[in-house]
Amino acid sequence: MTEQLIRVYVPATMPMLSTLRTTGELTADSADAVTPALREWYAEGDEEELEYVAFTRAAQGALRLLRQDPAAPRRRVVVSADLPPAAVQRGDGELGSSAVRLVGPVPVRAVAAIHVDSADAADDIAAAAAVIEEAGAGDPDAQFTVDGAEDHELEWYDVSELDTFV
Repeated sequence: MTEQLIRVYVPATMPMLSTLRTTGELTADSADAVTPALREWYAEGDEEELEYVAFTRAAQGALRLLRQDPAAPRRRVVVSADLPPAAVQRGDGELGSSAVRLVGPVPVRAVAAIHVDSADAADDIAAAAAVIEEAGAGDPDAQFTVDGAEDHELEWYDVSELDTFV
């Protein structure tokens, strides 16, 4: 019997993609996934809807990473990867949470897809990264700015296209 893999959505930045390309590993402490807490909170959601929630939260996590790294290009990055259960630990367990902890780096062979904002989203992403924490604290103007960034769909790339980003 083969081991069931867990799809995780890892928030990242363009420099992190460069590291993934050169080292073959993506180092991140946390990610988002369809967790039992998310399933319980959104019981009426089907698997695709639950995955979209986890993916969207990872994109918000990418905004937080951009806020921490002002030198990174203003483009959200989410890396979708399939990991064995031993590589993923449950996060905070709060009802509705999609947060998980990663036990170690994500190997490039586990990457299923790479999602990146197009270059024309950079201004909206920069504005959202600047206020993501304020939005999380309940500031309605900041939330409006973050919502504007979320209007941009991340583009899908195969892992074989990793050289596109360096």
